[in-house]
Amino acid sequence: MSAETDTSWDEDVRVAVYRAFAEHGRPPTAPELADAAHGSLAVAKQALHRLAERRHLVLDECEHVVLAHPFAAIPLGFSVMGERTLWWGGCAWDAFAIPHLVKGEPEVLVSTRCRGCGEPQALMVNDRTPPKGGLVAHFLVPVARMWDDVVHTCANQSLFCGESCVDEWLAETGQDKGYVMDLATLWRLAAGWYDGRLDHGYTRRDPAAAAAYFEQAGLSGPFWH
Repeated sequence: MSAETDTSWDEDVRVAVYRAFAEHGRPPTAPELADAAHGSLAVAKQALHRLAERRHLVLDECEHVVLAHPFAAIPLGFSVMGERTLWWGGCAWDAFAIPHLVKGEPEVLVSTRCRGCGEPQALMVNDRTPPKGGLVAHFLVPVARMWDDVVHTCANQSLFCGESCVDEWLAETGQDKGYVMDLATLWRLAAGWYDGRLDHGYTRRDPAAAAAYFEQAGLSGPFWH
């Protein structure tokens, strides 16, 4: 079996990963991965590494899928509960994206804590209108550096009670302010970002298309370049 032939199965493996998360709230099992690569777990693992290199997913040192945005295999501060499935949301962005991507769950309960004061927060998020409330999202890492350490990036896209909690948390941690947005802007950012990711033939946006998407969501400036 040539490497070239193996590469042709990458898309089947990618879809298997995303659909396992979408349908079951977890990464695919070894047999499910093998099935996606026509019975070969070794070929599936090779595909996972190529997919990680192309930023379709994130692996840990044991070749386990940690992130397949908007889904996470590890807790990063958000739980997302639908009628039938419970997910870890990788971040505020991803938690808000799940009801837009998983059409069988058009409304979910997003639960987290304010990163600043620790106050529990729960929001009903759907694919029709932004949730109400005065919470804000703070993104620490600018777009150009988000993939330098994507787990760190996701862990620092958080919800806060308000901008005063953001400022207090930044002062306590000694970090520079990133970008603060309201819930409506976060919802617009999440709404269409992952369109098509559960289907064959998905392609990631190039930088120009990403910039246009951010601008349409109401996000501009150096942080989003």
